[in-house]
Amino acid sequence: MSSSFKPASLVAALGLVFQVGMVGSGQAQPLTCDLAGFSPADGLTVAQGTDGVTIGWVGEPGQEGRLRLTVENGQPLISDLSMRRGSADWVSLGSRLKPEFSIASGLRRMSNQQLQPLVEMKVPITQAVVDTYRWDPFWDAPLDLAPPGAGGSMSANPPPSAGLPGTDQPGLPRNKAEIQHASIAYNVASCSVRRDGARIIASFPGVKLGVFSGRLEFTVFRGTNLVRQEVIAQTKEPWVAYKYEAGLSGFRAGQGASVNWRDTGGQAQTYRLGGGLNAQAVPLIAANRIVVATQAGGALAAFPAPHKFFWAREVAINMGYNWYRKDSDDSFAIGIRQNDHEAASEGQANWALYSARPGTDQLMTMFLYPTLGEANAAADAALSFTHGDRYKPLPGYQVMNHHYHMDLGQRLMKAGNVDEKVPDLVALKSLGLNIVSQIDSVFVTAPGAAGASRTSRPDPLLVAEASRKGALTHSDSDFLVMANQEVYGSPLGGHTDLLFSHPVYWDQRKEGQPFKESHPKYGSIYHVGNAADFLQMAQQENILISMPHPRTKGSTGYPDAIKDEGFFNDPHYLGFGMRWGMGLDGSERRLCEYRCWPLLDDISNWTVNKPIPLKYINSISEVRYMAPGDDVYASQPVSYLRLDKLPPASDPSPVLDAMARGDSFWTTGEVLIRNLALGGTGTKRTLTAEIEWTYPLEFVEMVWGDGKTTGRTLIPTPDLSAFGSHVFEIPVPAKGAKWVRFAAWDIASNGAVSQPMRTGPMPRK
Repeated sequence: MSSSFKPASLVAALGLVFQVGMVGSGQAQPLTCDLAGFSPADGLTVAQGTDGVTIGWVGEPGQEGRLRLTVENGQPLISDLSMRRGSADWVSLGSRLKPEFSIASGLRRMSNQQLQPLVEMKVPITQAVVDTYRWDPFWDAPLDLAPPGAGGSMSANPPPSAGLPGTDQPGLPRNKAEIQHASIAYNVASCSVRRDGARIIASFPGVKLGVFSGRLEFTVFRGTNLVRQEVIAQTKEPWVAYKYEAGLSGFRAGQGASVNWRDTGGQAQTYRLGGGLNAQAVPLIAANRIVVATQAGGALAAFPAPHKFFWAREVAINMGYNWYRKDSDDSFAIGIRQNDHEAASEGQANWALYSARPGTDQLMTMFLYPTLGEANAAADAALSFTHGDRYKPLPGYQVMNHHYHMDLGQRLMKAGNVDEKVPDLVALKSLGLNIVSQIDSVFVTAPGAAGASRTSRPDPLLVAEASRKGALTHSDSDFLVMANQEVYGSPLGGHTDLLFSHPVYWDQRKEGQPFKESHPKYGSIYHVGNAADFLQMAQQENILISMPHPRTKGSTGYPDAIKDEGFFNDPHYLGFGMRWGMGLDGSERRLCEYRCWPLLDDISNWTVNKPIPLKYINSISEVRYMAPGDDVYASQPVSYLRLDKLPPASDPSPVLDAMARGDSFWTTGEVLIRNLALGGTGTKRTLTAEIEWTYPLEFVEMVWGDGKTTGRTLIPTPDLSAFGSHVFEIPVPAKGAKWVRFAAWDIASNGAVSQPMRTGPMPRK
């Protein structure tokens, strides 16, 4: 393990309680803080005093941190946040700082897009069915009061024919009374400080935040300057969707003070607080989601979790995720924020917010990074947790993402030139991606599907040819563009992604057409009319099939509805694509915890007893039409494929071969699986995983199944500091484990997930 820390001579913890004088009623009120959960450790100390509690920790090499916390009038305050180098004097980066939080909440609804596939499958739309899928919408905008149809093409209003219970699932327009904006209200009368491995947590119960009630916590982590400021709260209300904002106020606006950020062009921007006062927070369209407050001698960066802070959207337009506010000539504030709506240029019906299941701990997190240095040093330190918003190269692997809604073929046809530069590809290449699997949209009319045959759509053969030429033109020796497709109205059920190993031309079969025929320009052409045709084409042309966004959007009810179909159990049906956000719950410690990983485990149990390969996950984007300056990194995961070298654009078949072998892992980018192996024989098998991470690691887990049920070995990792690596060896249960997978998750819900692996041979046919 490469993570390390340096002991320092900090004040030792004393006693079990302290009292803080509270002013308000004209009489001091005692505050009892429970220190029973804290025990001293190298580089971690807690000391109590009459004016509060002081937490000390060893930060990045050569720096120590000191966080003093107190309470006044029921309000927790950072009475001082200081850093120092070695035995030098402490430098204060802020005093009497007030933690700020606010929320906007509304009512979660199910969308028409989710309902449509269920109606087409003739599923009775009962309240139980609605409740199954209601938490997982993509097309929902709980804060949007526009009339139905005014905010986008996909209304969240259930169709009358669906027979939804009107009282429990109201349609549009939304009612203003559903929406609540609230700032945090503190009524803190107690606190506790505990140590968990290499971290210290100070907790202050007595928080009210709109429909939520809970506590405020501060966490410091040995080995890094990182501080987590977080509200952890629950609601009893049903079907709550919400967003939150957070910040710190009370920074001194004197000499050496400034607000700093980098614009979307990467240029440093500075506001020296010489302007007028701000009645409200000023949004900042900052690169990398980072804002920095400087004080004389140091700087403090504020930023959100890099991925969990963002729900699923169609675009990655930067909506201004940071803010500042000049409160007086003497003080200012900074923080993180989310807009109330999508960009004005986009449909307003897709701004889904977070889900909050009743009784779950919703994690409303902001990270702080104090350092002795100027603003750029603080920003760079914060940015190091995401490798500079780039995917780190890993020897022997290529970095891939799939399902970019680029419509490359149609766009190049419209431009009349396959050499036309595509800004999406410029943005994606800058992230460190090696393989971009863009998709062209293909529309067919599935049997029983609602709607017309979409005769106005461009000729799919022309689109496929333009996409093929464009992929060749825009690829490079270190950058592979793939011309793949998403099929709407697929006869396979839900949406269907097709990944091609070579050019394949097909369209929807018309009456009297054969399945396959020769064409003077394209060679063989397939005319696909049903699921059997689709599978036969895939088998003959080595096409991989994947389902994007299962159990939500246009794949609602799938793949559950097709798990016993022959085409689903064919080796060419690879698995499904995963992106968080379509039902992101604020309680999740694993991104997509409710929808994605249970599905992967279900599918593994469905298939492990069959003579077919297990099904695999691939990362998907779901974002369309991107450009440099958009916050693409925050919106997507990637897959690392085990490939020694990048294949040429003329033959991407090695990419498909690696995917078909399950030779890849899914990741947000901050956690990487360097090596994974299943060793041993018989009843003595061990799963070995070598991983590395940036944010402090929260836990690793081995998940396994016996074909019916799922088990889990979870290993908490609170002793592991930031920017570390470690080899984990986990015994596989001797009985029942027919498949296993590995995952690792950090304190910001970033993670890496392996493909499932069989523990024994594949059953014979």
